[in-house]
Amino acid sequence: MGDFVKEILVKPIQYADEVVKLADGAISFRQDCLEVKTKSEKLVSLLRQAARASGDLYERPTRRIIDDTEQVLDKALTLVLKCRANGIARIFTIIPAGAFRKITQQLENSIGDVSWLLRVSTPADDRDDEYLGLPPIAANEPILCLIWEQIAILCSGTIEDRTDAAASLVSLARDNDRYGKLIIEEGGVGPLLRLAKEGRMEGQESAARAIGLLGRDPDSVEQIVNAGVCQVFAKILKEGHMKVQVVVAWAVSELAAHHRKCQDHFAQSNVIQLLVSHLAFETIQEHSKYAIPTKHAMSIHSVVMANNQKNDMDVTDANYRNNEQDDECKSKIQRPRGCQRIVKCTIW
Repeated sequence: MGDFVKEILVKPIQYADEVVKLADGAISFRQDCLEVKTKSEKLVSLLRQAARASGDLYERPTRRIIDDTEQVLDKALTLVLKCRANGIARIFTIIPAGAFRKITQQLENSIGDVSWLLRVSTPADDRDDEYLGLPPIAANEPILCLIWEQIAILCSGTIEDRTDAAASLVSLARDNDRYGKLIIEEGGVGPLLRLAKEGRMEGQESAARAIGLLGRDPDSVEQIVNAGVCQVFAKILKEGHMKVQVVVAWAVSELAAHHRKCQDHFAQSNVIQLLVSHLAFETIQEHSKYAIPTKHAMSIHSVVMANNQKNDMDVTDANYRNNEQDDECKSKIQRPRGCQRIVKCTIW
């Protein structure tokens, strides 16, 4: 990423330096050229700052902002060159009256865009809770700016900030299918999967839920699968917290429902096998309540389940004797059975 940013910054920095150098030699519209020079100096300073921080910049807005900035500086350079013409060339050089006003505003917008890019790519601890605002480039589509911000936080924020960002993306993806497509297009799947793999329980739940909401059509599901969702979900289903596993099972069912061919990828990553094992666990647990263990050839599992059944009966008897213990007994943590329904929907 760092080398890519440095590469695309070469031309705009070169254009800005040329504008600063040539503006002093302007013959016509000299005052306007000096104003363009001032803004170009400020812009090139920000561009060099971006080059130094290239490894931390979020790629999607970086590419778009730098491309627009390069075009603006190219226009500014062309305008300044026209103002240096003299003699006969000056007679045939036409400069529209509003050209400088327009290019000055565009340079100002580019300064705002690059400044925003540097702020949004700065780790949250170094921002001092500074409000990022809207960059001029996203003035007509503010939701895009919000998505950029949340994905940037997912890339460089703390665990707590990344958890909040994932929750924000969940809200966006739930509200509008188009927002979900934007999240995928702007590179949000990779950071979400990293959070699902590395984050805390709440962050993992939000990340898995966001992934499930993003897979609304076959193309989206295919991009999510190509990003490595199968491996991440398989690890969670094998080692993750039970609450996260339930959300992951739901997300798998959503992805499979919108793109049946992805079931093969899940099967190859042992996701289906792990889901079936969860289903089998619940089935065994359910039927074991009614099993009558014998004294011969009892397995470890049957012994454990028989003891659990005996303990449950003892607790029930105690409840009849003392109603004040009802709340305590009801608070016993049991394995959620919602996963059973989700698994059935996924594999059938």
